[in-house]
Amino acid sequence: MATYKESGVDVELGDRCSRAAYSAAKGTFAGRKGMIGQPVTDEGGFAGLLDMGDFYLAQNDDGVGTKIEVAEKMRKFDTLGYDLVAMVADDAICMGAEVISVSNTLDAPKLDAEMVEGLMAGLQKAALEQKIVVPGGELAELSGALNGAVWNATAVGIVAKDRVLSGAGIQIGDAIIGLKSVGIRSNGMSLARMILSKQFGENWVAEKYDNGRTWGEVILTPSKIYHAAILNIIGRYGESKKHPIKGIVHNTGGGIRGNLPRLLKKHGFGAKLDSLIEPHDFMLRLMELGQVSVEEAYKTWNMGVGMMMVTGSESADGLIAALAKEGVKSQVIGYVTGGEEIQF
Repeated sequence: MATYKESGVDVELGDRCSRAAYSAAKGTFAGRKGMIGQPVTDEGGFAGLLDMGDFYLAQNDDGVGTKIEVAEKMRKFDTLGYDLVAMVADDAICMGAEVISVSNTLDAPKLDAEMVEGLMAGLQKAALEQKIVVPGGELAELSGALNGAVWNATAVGIVAKDRVLSGAGIQIGDAIIGLKSVGIRSNGMSLARMILSKQFGENWVAEKYDNGRTWGEVILTPSKIYHAAILNIIGRYGESKKHPIKGIVHNTGGGIRGNLPRLLKKHGFGAKLDSLIEPHDFMLRLMELGQVSVEEAYKTWNMGVGMMMVTGSESADGLIAALAKEGVKSQVIGYVTGGEEIQF
């Protein structure tokens, strides 16, 4: 049975390294104690918050991962900007933050004009749709140091102090809303690529998936960015508060079991997920081709759930309707429970 670790990604090791990195980062917090920009400690948060007096500045980093290898194989680069913006903007919105800017760094063994033009065109389009500016970035040619290109970004956002989505008001029985994804996003790519390479060979991107698409086109499907849709529901910075959302979770690396506790566990809660969104057909096909267990799939891929929101049970229908108006399909996938276990 294929696993994420077999593909070269050790999630447990990654979590341990993340804890070590955050511990070191927290060691710098004392350096700005009592000063503008004093950090807020939030274990498990999706973005860092800095106290700017009247508001918090949010900052976080991420990248498109090995999805860029698929783009290189297909020589199609104009959709990855959506993945890059989604990875950082949809982390920041979990804190209630409106992203203002995204800077980016592209490292490559050798610069490729076609790649750069395609990536930046896609980034420009995605950023404009989200009302985000790209104030700058960096291109680096690192001959001999890399086997392929690496594209990462930093997002900077802003959130009013009384509008931070910390999960503090969550209660047992609250509804958990799942926001439907449109593809694999940028997590679990290594396992998907390994399965498809073993099944179809190195040119798996050209292998027919269905009557209209190849496997490459399916895997390269650009991420849906939820940031602007959610802002239109909760209110942008300076706007009056709209829908009563208590917490948001971005279903990134680690899947539902790895991400939902980042919001719930610190408040002593768990969840019962008894109405999960049906996984994408291509994910079920990947599970079949690689003999991937259900448990492994749900901690590697988003399995159809791109984000999760917690709201009062009485507000669930209104939130689902509001999301639909913003072009986001969603449904109640479960509810908050006592304890800290995530039950499927």
